[in-house]
Amino acid sequence: MRILISGASVAGPALAYWLNRYGFEVTVVERAPSLRKTGGHAVDLFRPAMDIVEQMGVLEQVVAKKTGLEHLTVHREGGGKPIELELGRLMTAVSDRHVEIMRDDLSEIFYDATRDDVEYVFDDSIASISDDGEVTFDSSRAARYDLVIGADGLHSNVRGLVFGPESQFSTWIGAYLAVVSVPNYLGLDGRMEAVAGVGRMAGMGAAHMDDARAVFLFRTPERLDYHHRDVARQKQFLRERFQGMGWEVPRLLEELERTPAFYFDSITQLRLDTWSRGRVTLVGDAGYCPGPAVGGSTSLAVVGAYILAGELAAHGGDHTRAFPAYEAEIGDYVRRSRTFAVNAAKSIVPGSGFDLWALARMMWLVEHLPTGLTKAAAKLGSKGVRLHDSIALKDYSAFTAAGARQGRTSRP
Repeated sequence: MRILISGASVAGPALAYWLNRYGFEVTVVERAPSLRKTGGHAVDLFRPAMDIVEQMGVLEQVVAKKTGLEHLTVHREGGGKPIELELGRLMTAVSDRHVEIMRDDLSEIFYDATRDDVEYVFDDSIASISDDGEVTFDSSRAARYDLVIGADGLHSNVRGLVFGPESQFSTWIGAYLAVVSVPNYLGLDGRMEAVAGVGRMAGMGAAHMDDARAVFLFRTPERLDYHHRDVARQKQFLRERFQGMGWEVPRLLEELERTPAFYFDSITQLRLDTWSRGRVTLVGDAGYCPGPAVGGSTSLAVVGAYILAGELAAHGGDHTRAFPAYEAEIGDYVRRSRTFAVNAAKSIVPGSGFDLWALARMMWLVEHLPTGLTKAAAKLGSKGVRLHDSIALKDYSAFTAAGARQGRTSRP
C-alpha cells in the first residue's frame, strides 16, 4: 500500500517511521531543497511524546540534544527587581517526563531514523490531488498513491488543496511570535534573560550551541496583515512593536539584518470539524495546531502521527475505518490543547499592568514553593498544565508489518 506524506519536519518523519514499521510503502515529499537546518526554535516533548520517542529507539539521541536551558531571569519594563526562575522546577510541575529540544534537531533525528527505509523527495511539492489518489507535483511528474497525508505545518499546502483556504479554519488567539538566531554576545550558558512589559516580551537564551536565540512575543489589538513568507515586513513589525524597549532589545533588533535564521508567525489555532476527506488526511499542525509556543503542538504532532499510523495498521489500511478511528482517538487531546493554548496566550504576554504583576507573582511562587507542593497543585486539574501527562497512549504493538500487508487494499 503506497502512502504519500507531505512535509519532512517533525510530524512527517514520525508518521513515516510508524507506517514503515507496520509494512506500508512510504514516500515523503518536502518543498525545501534539503532537510531544514536553519537554526529553528525550541520545542517541548512531554510524557506521551517521550514514551513514543523511546519506542522509536531514539530516546538517547533526543536527550543528548536537549537545549539545556536551566535558568530564566525576567526584567520588568519600567524597573523593579529581576525575577529568577529555575526552569526545571516549572517543567516538573507540567510533566513527569520532558525534554526541550531545537525543532531542527528533532527533525534530523526522526529523518535519520527513517531515511534508509523511506523514500524522501526534496525540492518538490504537491500541485494537485485527485479523488482516486492521482497526484501531480510542481516538478510536473505524476504518481498514484493509496493515501495522501498532509504533515506540512500550519500553512499546509495539502490542506489548502483539499479543504480550502486557511482563512476558513484559522483562529488568531491574540499574539505573535518571532525567533531569531543571534551571536551569544552575553556569554549565556544554560540561561535565558528576558524583559517583559505590557503587550510585549523579548528574551535571549543559549545552551550547548554556538549562537543564541532571541525570542519576541507581542500582542496587537487586531490581526496583522502580511503574507507568511514576507520576511521583510515581519522584521519591520518587530522594529515597530519593540521600539523604545530597554535592556538588550535595541541590540537584538539590530541583529535582524544579519541573522542567518528567522521565524515569525501568528499564534493561531486551526479548528476543522474533520481532518479527513476521501483518501486524504492531516496530521500535526496541518490539521490541529493549537497555537505555536502555547499549546504543546510538537508533542501533539508526535502523538497524532503515532495514532494515525496505528489506526491504519489496526484497520488493515482501510482508510474509511482508520481515519474516523484516528480522529476519535486524538480528538479529546486536540480540544483540550486548544483550550489550554487560549488561556496560555492570554497569560504569557501580559495585557495590562495587573497581568504583568500577576506573571511576576506566579514566577516567584514557582521558584519559592516546595517542588512537591507546586507539582501537587498542578495535578489538581488535568485540563490545566498537566494535560499532556494525562493522555493515555493506545497500544498498537500487536499490529505487525505482516498484518498490515495482509490487510492492505489493492489499487487498479
